[in-house]
Amino acid sequence: MIKKLIIFIPSVEGGGVEKNLFLISDYLAKNLYKTALISANTNIKSLLNKKIEFICPKSNFWNNKGRRLKYFLCLYFLIKEIINNKNISILTFQANVYAIFIAKLFGIKIISRSNSSPTGWSKNIIKRLIFKIILKKADKIIVNSLDFKKELKKTFNVNSICIYNPLNKKQIIKLSKVKKFDSWLKNKKDKLNIINVARFTEQKDHMTLIKAIALIKDKIPIKVLIIGRGINKKIMINEISNNNLNKIIKIISFKKNPFPYFVGADLFILTSRFEGLPNVLLEAQTLKKFIISSDCPTGPREILKSGKLGYLFKVGNAEQLSKKILLFYKNRKKLHKMINLGYNSLDRFNFNYNLEKYLKTVKFILN
Repeated sequence: MIKKLIIFIPSVEGGGVEKNLFLISDYLAKNLYKTALISANTNIKSLLNKKIEFICPKSNFWNNKGRRLKYFLCLYFLIKEIINNKNISILTFQANVYAIFIAKLFGIKIISRSNSSPTGWSKNIIKRLIFKIILKKADKIIVNSLDFKKELKKTFNVNSICIYNPLNKKQIIKLSKVKKFDSWLKNKKDKLNIINVARFTEQKDHMTLIKAIALIKDKIPIKVLIIGRGINKKIMINEISNNNLNKIIKIISFKKNPFPYFVGADLFILTSRFEGLPNVLLEAQTLKKFIISSDCPTGPREILKSGKLGYLFKVGNAEQLSKKILLFYKNRKKLHKMINLGYNSLDRFNFNYNLEKYLKTVKFILN
């Protein structure tokens, strides 16, 4: 009897994890006989491959609820699915510890795909111990950067395999040519245009970006566009206002297609406290934008080859970031070579190559 693969992602919030979800699930659905996806977000149905059986609530009520509530609702769906059909295997994108525990309780094979560095979720001693015990029970663990792989081994003594995020360069370039409706960033030789795309959370640390801009607002002509959504939006707006940056920094809401907004930018800045492998840096390189990123665990250093393909600064250090921005402004004509090297380095994130690695790993647990 052919096994069914269940992809488990309770909460879809529009970030890099979700972009990878759609690419990976689509590829698996095209190459496997039976594929299902469990999520509390009913609004993603139209984005899924039609071959995927979509297991979700009947009501749209859950779409905007918190992650924890979605976790427990979808864990109920997962248990129900296992009870009805034990001839399944699981690929989990979220709530990994919970999903692994349930899978092993019922004797089901499971692959855990971890998305962000343990730096962000292993500070609590009890939590760390639970993760150390449960993660080892997974049949396979996938991480998305080599540094992440090393960190997982060091923190939890857990072995994993690295599969880079599949990057669809052609699609990104095509989407970047769609007309946008915001002209905040304009290509002007005398002005430095900066873009940031990220969820408004503590992890993404927009406060460091705002403070850095405040330090140089009187030194160079500058415009900043921040795209996203999240719980920190009001805090960010207050910080912008308190530093008299309303004419310099503009916030606009999350866009399903942010790429047209990259076109008018000279510089992409990432200020995260921790990551896994930030998709947005790969997208910025695809659109040939210079990058300044926090040297956070994990991903940016690996993508930027230790500073050879862009500038790195210490996490949370607004002064260091401001100096890197000024350095780019003074030398941007000389940095085109670095931008081109960044674009040419993207072969390691090849779309088909990395999706095929996912397929091989999934077939291993389906046998």
